[in-house]
Formats: sequence, C-alpha cells, structure tokens
Amino acid sequence: MASCLFCRVVAGEAEASVVWSDADLVAFLDIRPLFKGHTLLVPREHVVTLPELPAGLRDGFLAATQRLATAMVDALGAEGSFVAMNNTVSQSVPHLHCHVVPRTKGDGLRGFFWPRTTYVDVEERDTWAARLGASLE
Repeated sequence: MASCLFCRVVAGEAEASVVWSDADLVAFLDIRPLFKGHTLLVPREHVVTLPELPAGLRDGFLAATQRLATAMVDALGAEGSFVAMNNTVSQSVPHLHCHVVPRTKGDGLRGFFWPRTTYVDVEERDTWAARLGASLE
C-alpha cells in the first residue's frame, strides 16, 4: 500500500534502522522512541489491526516479539521490556505494529498511559467477564 509508511519501510522505500527481518516480518527502531532501542515489529503484509492478522502469521509474530523482548535484556542490558500494541485507537500508523521497549527500574515510565477505573463490585466485574467470555465461545 503506497500511502502506508510501514509498507514503504518494508519495501525499502522509507528510511529505517532495521533490527531484524525475515520473509514475513520486519523489526525496526521507532523514530520517536520511549527509550533508545524501542523497536517496532510489523508484518510485511499490510494488516491494520491484530484481529486482521492472518492465522499463518500469528506464531511467527509472537515468536519474533519474544525474541525482541529477550534482545532488550541480552543486547541492551535492560532489566526487562514493555510490549504493547494499539488497534485503531492511538494507532499512529494504520499498519499492525508491536512496540518492544527496553525497561529498567527507575526509567521514569509509569504504568499505563491512561486513566484507570474500577468496578462497582465483584458482580459488575463478573458481568463484564461473562460478556467477553460469551463472545469467545
């Protein structure tokens, strides 16, 4: 897709610092990193959200995410990593991408980036769980 920045990165038409790639996936450094080493993993195929990811790419996508999370520790000396994905909302580029960010204690990144809420009680919480569960059956 010519208008998609990440498709252009995959095609070698847009500048990127590629960390790793294979026949299905490309990992490259985020140009606006939370911390140095912040990596984006994308499928070569133009897919917008995780629910659209073809079944044949799922295992490889997760395996590559695991490898990148391990590399944050092994190669960068991080204590761990933050792994995240947005689907549509807050997705700055409409091409599926997984953020893998090196983390260390005291790095200043605090929890999630949005306000928290609470359930009124356990019954309300269980109702929400049941709604989600019913859609997965």
